[in-house]
This record gives sequence, C-alpha cells and structure tokens, in this order.
Amino acid sequence: MKSVWLGLGLTALVTAILALTFGQQAVIPGLTFGVLATIIQLVAVLLVKPVLDAPFKDLMARWAIGMGLRLAGVVLFVVAVLSTRDIFPPLPTAFAYLGVIVPLLFTEIRLIK
Repeated sequence: MKSVWLGLGLTALVTAILALTFGQQAVIPGLTFGVLATIIQLVAVLLVKPVLDAPFKDLMARWAIGMGLRLAGVVLFVVAVLSTRDIFPPLPTAFAYLGVIVPLLFTEIRLIK
C-alpha cells in the first residue's frame, strides 16, 4: 500500500513540475500517466510478492510479467502521443510516466530484500 501513496505523491509532484515547466497543457498527461505508472507498479508488486519465497523460475516468470506491463505502459505512451498529440504532448507525457515509474522501481528493490 506504500507504493500507492508514494506513486500518487510522485504523480502530484511530477504534475506540478510539469505544469510549471510546460504550462497548463501538461496537467492532463502528468496526471494520466502518473496514475497509470502507479497502477502498473502496484499490479507488478502484487504479482511478485506471493512468489518471493517460491522457486526462482516462478519468481522470474512473475517478474517478467511485471516488466511486460511496464513495457505496455510505454506502448500506451506511444499510442497516446500519436493519436492525440494535442492532449498528450510527447515530452511532458514521457516525463510523467518515467518520473513516476522509475522511482517506484527502486522501491520495489526494497520489497525483494
């Protein structure tokens, strides 16, 4: 549950920085892709947590699914930018997704320890 609060906090912080840097048009991509990154990370952690003590192949299978979800987030970024560039400008949208997902990835390392 800490990941959710951290993700939402990062979403708010990243969105505020994007709004100050890129203007009002960066708020929607900031909130959308920040929340998307939080949800993806939450699902990935929920997938890995039950198999932390399981055999290595089970752990790696779940971990790979989580990485696939993160890659799906990148695909959604591309689709959003190419289909509705006026709502999702490339740079703010990329910063929103990466600005939330990367710090959350580092917190996942503490889960595995």
